[in-house]
Parts: sequence; structure tokens; C-alpha cells
Amino acid sequence: MDFVKKEDKRLIAKYEDLISRSYIVHKPNIYECHSATSIPNFQLIKSQLEMAKPISIEVWNPSGKYRVVSTKSMPGTRWIRLLTDQDCRVEICTEKKTILSVDDILALIGDRCDGVIGQLTEDWGEVLFSALKRAGGTAFSNMAVGYNNVDINAANKHGVAVGNTPGVLTETTAELAASLSLAAARRIVEADQFMRAGLYDGWLPHLFVGNLLKGQTVGVIGAGRIGSAYARMMIEGFKMNLIYYDLYQSTRLEKFVTAYGQFLQANGEQPVTWKRAATMEDVLREADVISLHPVLDKTTYHLINKDRLAIMKKEAVLVNASRGPVIDEAALVEHLKVNPMFRVGLDVFEDEPFMKPGLAEQKNAVVVPHIASASKWTREGMATLAALNVLGKIKGYPVWADANRIEPFLNDNSEPPAACPSIVNAKQLGLPIAKL
Repeated sequence: MDFVKKEDKRLIAKYEDLISRSYIVHKPNIYECHSATSIPNFQLIKSQLEMAKPISIEVWNPSGKYRVVSTKSMPGTRWIRLLTDQDCRVEICTEKKTILSVDDILALIGDRCDGVIGQLTEDWGEVLFSALKRAGGTAFSNMAVGYNNVDINAANKHGVAVGNTPGVLTETTAELAASLSLAAARRIVEADQFMRAGLYDGWLPHLFVGNLLKGQTVGVIGAGRIGSAYARMMIEGFKMNLIYYDLYQSTRLEKFVTAYGQFLQANGEQPVTWKRAATMEDVLREADVISLHPVLDKTTYHLINKDRLAIMKKEAVLVNASRGPVIDEAALVEHLKVNPMFRVGLDVFEDEPFMKPGLAEQKNAVVVPHIASASKWTREGMATLAALNVLGKIKGYPVWADANRIEPFLNDNSEPPAACPSIVNAKQLGLPIAKL
């Protein structure tokens, strides 16, 4: 290689590095070439490498048969072991960027990739799915229950299975919603900041007076798994009455509240009650604390707007740990400004990761950075489920029949079932369903 000039040696070294990491797999033996320019497609390679930005990765099981890319490091190590035990080479992106661009992910996919584990902050559409298909990939999974960042039609077009991770987030998300409810009602964040600023110089009768929850009414909009779990926590924890709105009757939740009310009454306490509202507006008018748990679609975009905020109680607490765009955030900011005793707890935002102007300055707003699923057990479980979605498709496993019954996949003491935990486009792709 002495005949190759210094600049070409640098490019060839970069080329070899990409080869070693499987970004380029159809490669010539450059050491048998008579000159750098005689390497097949060298000029094209040279121009591509000059423009390319190296993507830093961590590799597990380098000689694995199947190449699986994770666009982020994920909690725990079980998910890595489950992949490497099945002959997967696992590449984890270690770039110090919160959100990867489409170009970043294209570089990670390269020209041979069997599957990708991605994040809900990424734009998975035609460009990425076509690239994954060209690279021989058949599987993608969000490490999330939601998949608003995914163009399902594009995935179907290219025959790529799209996984998600439901079932593992229910209690954790409900706990965060309950935490926001309590923090907002009792002004905990305001009081914490007051103490840290050294402003406390003695007890005062009016200092950070908030709302009592016991005996008040909790309103739930969307009484699915998470909404129902949240309702139970507020009812059991604070003996609140329930009013809920959902297109479908939540019989199990109603039976629970009835039974708990009977228990309280048998022990000499005021029983709790439940009511299924005919309209969402009924919930907004009657409830003291309202928690939002709808899906996000065209019908729920800006579900909470200026007009609906206006019919809520002046001292109500509004909580959102579902999807940011279900609230008109600009209208919410204005409502908070003119109603200082109205309080809100937000885990998600309309233009995430950004907040609408003025929201951060409102003392009656508790804001946290999308951490509803951020318990150790849940995040490790999400990583495991996402990895098993990709692995299952690569290995040709059927799809698990009940995506919310995920306990068999999360048992550390046994091997998971030979199935994909949750593939959202299984029906469109005609994938087989496993028997439970």
C-alpha cells in the first residue's frame, strides 16, 4: 500500500472501519488492487466517505449472524443477552445526541441490517423503511407503546413489521399521573422552590394553601388500562368519587368502585361513588381533578381547548400524561395566567421537546420531561419487548395473541415465549398469530 498517497490511505482506513462495522458488506479486497483508484467504485466511495459523518457505536457479539441496530442505549442488559443468545450482532448507537436525524439512522442501517430498535423521537417514514428493506431488514420496533412517529403505510409497503411495547407501562404511567395530581393540588413544586430560594422565615396561615383531595371528584377522560389504573389509585388512595367519559363502558372499573364503596360503608365511612358521563363536558364541569388518557387521533387533537378550559372549575387540577397535542397548549398558557388557582401537571407537550411560550413561567404548572414510563422495571421491560419484537420477526416467530399480557416475556427466571410480543401491523402483513 506504499504507493497510495496519504489522503487516500486516510479514506481507505475510514472505508475499512465502516466495513468492520458492517456498514459496507459488498467490499473488494483493497490490498489486492494495484492502485487506490483501481478499487471498484473508489471515486464514488471517496465522495461518500468525504461527506459521511462517523456514527459511534458499541458492538456486542461481533460475529453474530443477524445484525440488529439500536438507535439508543436502553436500560438493562437482558435485552442484549436475549439477542446475542440468538446469534445477533447488536450495535448500539452511542452518539451524544438526544434525537437522531434521518441521515444518522440511514448511516446506522448501512447496506445490511436485519432489524432496528428505535425511539418515538425519530421520523420513521418512507426514507427509513425503504433503506431498511434494501438492507434486508424486516423488523422495526419502537421502544414505546405509541407509534405516532411511524408511517405504518410506508412500513406495510416495504414489508417491515412495526413493533411497540404496550402492557408494561400501565401502572407506571398511572403512578406518574397520580403524582402530578398530588404535586399540582398541594403546590409541592412551588413550595420546594420557595424553600431552596431561602425564602421561608416561618409558618404562615396562607402559605401555599392547596386543594384537599379526599372526598372530591376525580374525572377520567379515557378509561382504558391506564385511565382505569389511575382512577383506582385516586379512589383507593384519597377516597375520591369518580366521573369518567369513554366511548366504551368500563364495567370492571365500575364494579371496583362499587365494591370499594360498600367496603367503606361497612366500616362506617362515607362510600365512594361512580358516574359514567354522557359527554366529556360533564366531566370537565363536575370534576375537581381531571386526568386525560385518550388516544391521539384527529378527533382528540386539541381536545382541551379554550372553550373547554372555560367550563372547568376555577380551582380544578388538569393532568396530562397521554399525548401532548390533546391540549391546545397556547390556550392553556392563557388560562393559567388569568386563573392563578387553576393548576396543571404535564408530562407531555404539544411541540415536544419544546414548551409553548409562557408555560415555563407559570407557577401553577408542574412540568416534567416525558417520564411517565421512567421506572426501572418498566424501562427495562420496554427494552426487552422491543428487542423481542425485532428478534421474533427475524426468526419467523408468530405474533403473541394478547399484547397486554406480557408477563411471560419479562420473567427473568425463564426464557421468553417464541413469539413477537406486539406487532401493530401484523394483520396488514398477514403474520401468523401464536396460541397463548
